[in-house]
Amino acid sequence: MTGATAPRRDRLVVFVLLVIVGVLAWAYTVHQARTMDAMEAAMWRDMNMSMNGMEPSWTLVDVVLMFAMWSAMMAAMMVPGSAPVVGAFATINRSRRERGAVSVPTAIFLGGYLAVWAVFSAVAVFLQWALQMSGLLTTMMQSASLWLSAVLFAVAGLYQFSPLKERCLDYCRSPDGFILSEWRDGPVGAFVMGWRHGLFCLGCCAALMLLLFAVAVMDLRWVAALTILVTAEKLLPGGRFWRVALGAALLSAAAAFAIAAVRS
Repeated sequence: MTGATAPRRDRLVVFVLLVIVGVLAWAYTVHQARTMDAMEAAMWRDMNMSMNGMEPSWTLVDVVLMFAMWSAMMAAMMVPGSAPVVGAFATINRSRRERGAVSVPTAIFLGGYLAVWAVFSAVAVFLQWALQMSGLLTTMMQSASLWLSAVLFAVAGLYQFSPLKERCLDYCRSPDGFILSEWRDGPVGAFVMGWRHGLFCLGCCAALMLLLFAVAVMDLRWVAALTILVTAEKLLPGGRFWRVALGAALLSAAAAFAIAAVRS
């Protein structure tokens, strides 16, 4: 295999891996969204009422299903933006393998990355339960409070201008620098690297992900829009521009929700 062919093969393997993870995650997310829509339609048709008026009920099965839903949704939203760092890991790992050094499957690195978002998903399930119990979120996972939406948008908007956001975004936008500075040998090392990059990604995007509670958790249009925003912020040129522009837009949305809340 020539030197030029090997990198192309590695990039293809990484691309296929990310596509598989993304497609499976999006398929589950779409399925859950359609299930929610069907349930709401059935309640309107058969009982002449919406599920938004029902008391929230949580069982162990509900918790497991919600965790699976959030985990799949986070994977679907975050995997596209992780492509450069996963590709960088695969490239450096191949070079080490050619020199006879220890190499590990790229999937282990990706697993560490997704593990961070699995933990975030567990926290999101708890927040969903708490918001539903307090009446701020409906049983159809839609915001029941304009003030809640305003606060979430305001927090996400202000966070865009914070030093922590800037630092985490810099790491997310510099995959080669992260890999070179954080390299660890072996399977455990690869998982830890993925975990650490996931933490930087969490610091970059967690506030944006919580905006799912501001409108509707399973609204695919909202999920797709956030996916595009976080991916553009990580991958497109002009990182500072995207960070500031998005922050200004979020604060404007927060003001609009607050005005609507005052008038209602």
